[in-house]
Amino acid sequence: MTKTPLFSKFNAAALAAIAATTGLALTSATPSAAHHHSAKKSAPNIVETAQSTGVHTTLVAAVKAADLLDTLAGPGPLTVFAPTDTGFAKLPAGTVATLIKPENKGTLTAILTYHAVAGNVTASDLISLINKHGGEATITTVSGGKLIARLAGDTVIITDAAGRSSAVTTADVQTSNGVIHVTDGVFLPA
Repeated sequence: MTKTPLFSKFNAAALAAIAATTGLALTSATPSAAHHHSAKKSAPNIVETAQSTGVHTTLVAAVKAADLLDTLAGPGPLTVFAPTDTGFAKLPAGTVATLIKPENKGTLTAILTYHAVAGNVTASDLISLINKHGGEATITTVSGGKLIARLAGDTVIITDAAGRSSAVTTADVQTSNGVIHVTDGVFLPA
């Protein structure tokens, strides 16, 4: 397995998202009448998928507060471990309200990028890594932090730097720019 600096991939994704956003402004000037074929709707991206689930409203609000919408809607590919609203509710009372305040944007960004991995990492990939490494695999996130993945029966369990374990409750939600694994908890960096 080749190790690639994840910050480089994350920065490339962020720059690509900016370029794509800028490009949209230029291409939107093209009259739609010039296109004589019916456009096939593309699959939703990570942000659109999270917005559509009904169980990721806290995550989407946090992504907005951290100004990560464009990055997570960019070309990717990214793998996102997406905590549900119930997962966020397991945090101590007031944690989310505190994190989404503008003065805590850096901390919030660090937590959210701790939930993302560069590339398209499927559940099969995770299980292969776990099996290859004797039952436990270390995953490096785009924030540079480490997560530990292991199996409990057929369920992938992720342990964060704070020692908290969360289960992947729904795996392999494919998007146009990566894959989402829904989790029942929030990962906290050390």
